[in-house]
Amino acid sequence: MYNGVAINRNFIRSSLLIMSQQTLGILIGGLIPALLYGVSNIFVKAGNQAGISTGVYLLVLGITIAVLGAFFLLFTRDAHATNLGMLYTTGFGITWGLGTACVALAVSKYKAPLATIVPLFNMNTLVAVILALWIFAEWKQVHVTRLLFGSFLIVIGGTLVAL
Repeated sequence: MYNGVAINRNFIRSSLLIMSQQTLGILIGGLIPALLYGVSNIFVKAGNQAGISTGVYLLVLGITIAVLGAFFLLFTRDAHATNLGMLYTTGFGITWGLGTACVALAVSKYKAPLATIVPLFNMNTLVAVILALWIFAEWKQVHVTRLLFGSFLIVIGGTLVAL
């Protein structure tokens, strides 16, 4: 019992077992990160309002991610990596770090409203979708018409927010 609510762990486990691998992947890789990324942006603005330079911000962020990586290594006991895999991960770190630095600068130095820039930088979805369709040939696995319609709505939403 937690705060007066009975939690049936067996029900949760059996519900997860009933879900397909793809559904679990969408939950773990889509919905949960959407919530975490959304909340993380609040920490961006709060941290910058409290006072932190972009360089220190990125350094603290890097240390925090390194600690999280160490925990994942301990709990998953999976430490395999190829040189090419590490090279791509470095590319991700550089591009994500520079994007994160730009957001921090926009909020701290240029006082950009978080509510305006978040929808704009989340149009990164379009870049990722287009590249994934092209580079990984994912157009074979998805409903392209729905994907294009959803992407169109993202562009409209980002444009409306920016006006």
